[in-house]
Amino acid sequence: MVNKETVRSFFREKTKRPLGFKDIVSLMKLSHTEARALERILRMMVRTGDLVLTRKGLYGPSEDMDLVNGYFDSHKDGYGFVIMEKPGERDIFIPARATLGAMNNDRVLVRVENWHRREGRIIRILERVHTRIAGKFEVTRTGFYVKPKDRSVHFDLSISQKDKGGAKNGDIVVAEIISYPADRKPPAGRVVKIIGKIEDPKAEVEAIIDEFNLPRRFPKNVLEEASLFSQLRAEKIIPPRPPLVKGGWGDYHEKRKDLRFLPTVTIDGERAKDFDDAVSIKIAKHGYTLYVHIADVGFYINWNSTIDVEARKRGTSVYFPDRVIPMLPRELSEDLCSLKPKVERLAFTVEMDFDRNGNRLSAKFYPSVIISDERMTYTSVRKILIDNNRHEREKYDYLLQDFDLMGELCGILRNKRLERGSLDFDLPEPEVLFDMQGRPEAILKAERNYAHMIIEEFMIAANEAVAEYLYDLGIPVLYRVHEEPDPLKFEDIAKVVKSICGAKGPLRPRDFSGLLRNIKGKPEEEIINYMVLRSLKQARYSHINVGHFGLASKCYTHFTSPIRRYPDLIVHRILREALNKKHLPEKRIQELKSILPDIAFTSSRVERIADKAEMEVIDAMRVWFMKDKVGDEFEAKIVGITPYGLKVRLKDFYVGGFLHVSYMTDDFYQYNERSMSLVGRHTRRSFTIGKEVKVRIDKVDMEEREIILDIIH
Repeated sequence: MVNKETVRSFFREKTKRPLGFKDIVSLMKLSHTEARALERILRMMVRTGDLVLTRKGLYGPSEDMDLVNGYFDSHKDGYGFVIMEKPGERDIFIPARATLGAMNNDRVLVRVENWHRREGRIIRILERVHTRIAGKFEVTRTGFYVKPKDRSVHFDLSISQKDKGGAKNGDIVVAEIISYPADRKPPAGRVVKIIGKIEDPKAEVEAIIDEFNLPRRFPKNVLEEASLFSQLRAEKIIPPRPPLVKGGWGDYHEKRKDLRFLPTVTIDGERAKDFDDAVSIKIAKHGYTLYVHIADVGFYINWNSTIDVEARKRGTSVYFPDRVIPMLPRELSEDLCSLKPKVERLAFTVEMDFDRNGNRLSAKFYPSVIISDERMTYTSVRKILIDNNRHEREKYDYLLQDFDLMGELCGILRNKRLERGSLDFDLPEPEVLFDMQGRPEAILKAERNYAHMIIEEFMIAANEAVAEYLYDLGIPVLYRVHEEPDPLKFEDIAKVVKSICGAKGPLRPRDFSGLLRNIKGKPEEEIINYMVLRSLKQARYSHINVGHFGLASKCYTHFTSPIRRYPDLIVHRILREALNKKHLPEKRIQELKSILPDIAFTSSRVERIADKAEMEVIDAMRVWFMKDKVGDEFEAKIVGITPYGLKVRLKDFYVGGFLHVSYMTDDFYQYNERSMSLVGRHTRRSFTIGKEVKVRIDKVDMEEREIILDIIH
């Protein structure tokens, strides 16, 4: 059988030099049919950067030619870094002159020109991410251009007369890229949409959806397939009595464990509509038995079905304050798969036994059918466990023992996780409240209480159990990996953190956990949290397990949110195969090894895009909220200091702004990097992290989504 893995093995073990197609066929002793398959696989491996095709028509592994592949992380100043596709390896710095016109998140092939400095040059763009650009249409003496809104895009798009689509000077437009920058040839495009003047916050969100090219609707064939599910109800699938044996939506048959008798709850936010996890707990002689039930999305959606292909493309649901762009059609995400209360639902259950010290004694995995007794909210569970609210405790009296047990086990698991070195970033997040017209009327600090921690700990436990089970079996799967900080970035952050905290001795990445605990409740807590977070690499998906640094976990995956994350659905399918077949044949293992790298890469990329879009919407809501408050005065706290000024956050609202040093006119202020402070040259007045100041809203820049402040002396 010829596949990517056998080709990789051939080059690794059988040859040490580039070879032509006929030589490869001869040395691999392939039949005519296999040779045709090889031709297709070689083309694909060249396209993905695994192999390089030389000018003489020879194939060779990219790593043997000092070539590596990954995605380009572009900086607004022109340079960037290539994040290696293979986890556990340091990023490659790309100077502005060597980017080859690559754009943010493009998949690229890099020649490493200096291994010591980790510096390279992009020699080929393997996959373009951006097909459209949002920006301002500009008319100049030399022609028509679209100036991108995204500062990481370092070129203007040339637009011909016939392709301007009626756009006028100053219009905000979306342009489709016709040609990318190459060989000194300017990039060109055509205007496909005029966004027009943004009159309200809803229109702003629509503009951001256009800006990030997010899908608004499902294709017709996906909706047609989803409409079949709307006619399907649990009672048509689930027999009235156990033993529950039911054929899957696919071509397999399986036994399903009946857990309808087990007290079960979902715990989510007030506005949640898609419930993909529920929990149950029992006291036991050994300690605790915890059940984590996850919506059995894989039962309904087959590999490469119409809905599956669309879900893979979307990769994740995108959550904005006023709406959700779901990964799956609502017939599934909010109805048939959602673990709604008082109805029977198909689930995939992880049953775990823990002793009283939080050690996991065993784990079982099986398809199940459950009934969620209550749709609980984080607020309600907090009232029960923390506030001891009489009304809430009476309302859910039949579940009080379960909630108490959950609270106990959460505390034990959490302490154990922190002791092993897991990082605890208790970073506040903004919550946008809207009035009846859909305009933001307040932006507050979202509450994160003990109920959030309960679900967080239980999901981490389930994800680890699944990952370790499949890893021990040697079955390929998608891991959620988080690498240690880059040594150079870590050195920079360590200097600053030590100066602020007064820490002595060398600071190592594994010391972060204790450091974060020690600064709990101190003025510098938030800024140190953010600084440490920024020094870390971004978590991502990979078929290679390198552990999860942030959780101090040796083996981790995402299993618990298949309604809103595509990798979780993949892990469900692989786990089901492992349980049904006990032992996967070598052919299937090679198939998984072949398809998982691409799924990991695209899933990581769409996650980054979704995260950025969500942040842009929050920034937009902030400026809309502050738009009519120019001239108003507010108490604020300094949360960040740069050589150019102060980052502050208002006390009354979870809104930040920037106070440029040019507005601080009572003195000449100099930046002290060691103490991270601004100090007046004559007055010696200093501004440090956590200091309270009074500010005035000087300007709200709607286009740049920035709030400019002035200080009140």
